[in-house]
Amino acid sequence: MKFSKKSAAIFSALSALIVSPFVMAGSASAQSFQPNGMSGSYLGGGVSVGVSDDAVVGGNVQVRLNSSEAPISLRGAALISGNSTAIVPTLTYDAAIAPNTNLYAGAGYSLVTDKGFNSPLGDKDSVVLTAGLETAVQRHITLYGDVKVGLDAFENSNDAAVSAQLGAAYRF
Repeated sequence: MKFSKKSAAIFSALSALIVSPFVMAGSASAQSFQPNGMSGSYLGGGVSVGVSDDAVVGGNVQVRLNSSEAPISLRGAALISGNSTAIVPTLTYDAAIAPNTNLYAGAGYSLVTDKGFNSPLGDKDSVVLTAGLETAVQRHITLYGDVKVGLDAFENSNDAAVSAQLGAAYRF
């Protein structure tokens, strides 16, 4: 699979973002403060911007289903543009970084509804890496932001597609 320099730089930055919570957690002492991250599930919406070669601006609908047994979540996103939609189920690891705030990273798969037409995450189905931040600002209100990278997400090239999402959600 061939990556452009831009794709390699984005992939490296995303990898650093994914690995840093584990490195920081490993270097903390046993007596250090352990924040309680955000628990609960949510459903929300916002803006989605594909920042690859052809910028695609659209909306997103995102859902998080929280596990009470482990720091993982099952997530789903619909990245919507005028021409195509990417449906992206993912499994993430959630790291508490402050009270009611999580950094999350994971992987999933993008299913593009109209092949050949650009969605915010490319124009064909692909493996997706994601990293993001979520915080509860009130009891039932959550703000979230994330970046998704679709590997080999274009029909006529091996380039990665990159999409950034911001939104607000109802937490339950």
